[in-house]
Amino acid sequence: MVNELLDYLEDKKIIILGFGKQGKSTYNFIRKSFPDKFIDIMDDNLKLLDLNPELEEDIFCEVILGKIDIELLNKYDLIIKSPGISLKNYNCNEIKNKITSQYELFLKFFNILTIGVTGTKGKSTTSSLINRVLLENNKKSILLENIGVPIFDDIDEIEEDTIAVLEVSSHTLEYAKFSPKIAIMLNIYEEHLDHYKSFEDYISAKFNIAKFQNKNDYFIYNCENENIKKMRFLYKENDIAISVNNITSNINNSNIYIKNEYIYYNDEKIMNINRKMNLKGIHNINNIMFVIAVSKILNLDMTKTLNAICSFQPLEHRLEFVAKIDGVLYYNDSIATIPEATINGVETLKNVNTLILGGKDRKISLKEFIKFLEESNIENIICLHTTGKIIYENLKDSKKRIFYYDDLKSAVEKAKAITRKNTICLLSPSASSYGFYKNFEERGNLFKKYVLEDC
Repeated sequence: MVNELLDYLEDKKIIILGFGKQGKSTYNFIRKSFPDKFIDIMDDNLKLLDLNPELEEDIFCEVILGKIDIELLNKYDLIIKSPGISLKNYNCNEIKNKITSQYELFLKFFNILTIGVTGTKGKSTTSSLINRVLLENNKKSILLENIGVPIFDDIDEIEEDTIAVLEVSSHTLEYAKFSPKIAIMLNIYEEHLDHYKSFEDYISAKFNIAKFQNKNDYFIYNCENENIKKMRFLYKENDIAISVNNITSNINNSNIYIKNEYIYYNDEKIMNINRKMNLKGIHNINNIMFVIAVSKILNLDMTKTLNAICSFQPLEHRLEFVAKIDGVLYYNDSIATIPEATINGVETLKNVNTLILGGKDRKISLKEFIKFLEESNIENIICLHTTGKIIYENLKDSKKRIFYYDDLKSAVEKAKAITRKNTICLLSPSASSYGFYKNFEERGNLFKKYVLEDC
């Protein structure tokens, strides 16, 4: 399988668009097999060579820095694009068929069982949980893409009986022309609107996860999510509809739903949703239902599947318990980059007295979120950064105790001073970290650091 991919790449004129984590992985993979092959790199980071001096020593590599040049890109046979590169401001009609990715090349040349997981929220938890369930069932499974390592980093370890679990972002899917054998669509909410020309383009990119499947493949989708329903997708007989509200699909699919506090697969009772487990909240029950669907498709041992689900530990920065200090419980939910995720967190924990929120403004509507905050039992709202300023201005005349700070450390110090004992202080930004932190992980780690200072 690797040899087929290498044969395909050998005589192609290739440029790597974007030299982040995945771009470096692509470069290293190709250079390892073809030390004398010309590989060009295009990136808008003018300091790229300072950060990667080895590129200057590669006489078979030209590095093109600055604004993206579409006319120049058209001179290449393959444009291997990194997910973080947005082309929304360019006319890409002439080059779109040349744009590819590690994800697409992997699906094209590796004839193994692939499980792709996408959705605005829940991708990392669901893909990690699927991987854990497969391993519990003695399957050879590997976790790749967003939460795992870049595909090309582990490509030599993949064998014919390997199952690849791929956590896939909309950015990866945007130009994809291949789909995994089992595709999962958890949900779609407004996010990443700075990367696309419209919300409709974002939705369309997400649906590429299933668009190129054949009749023998499976698409597992959330049949009650309004933005998924808008697509009027042409579902197949094999597909499985997921609903937490006992809504069954009117399409001739199998259904997984909740009735009388039990998860059902068609008419088969599978699991009580109140069963003791580490994953909390209805949003995680939703994620679990997708995992059960995969288990049914692959005919796994359901006892082993449920044991793996119940023992699974939540991932870092996802309603992560930090500490109990002076009677206050502190939780880190830095992954919550949209209002819906923050609402889920508040409703799951229930006893939130202080909420710290705010981040980059990506033009996501905050109207309903502000209404939720105003009507909630949250006593203290501490706002940060751009969206925090918007929320502060809208709530400063309400009955809420609302504060605005420019930095997270000051916000945590204020939270320590005002949060009532026997309640919760929650970091759940409902906005992206970009522009203020490297990523949501750095934001979450700083929160934990400030909470634990002077303890």
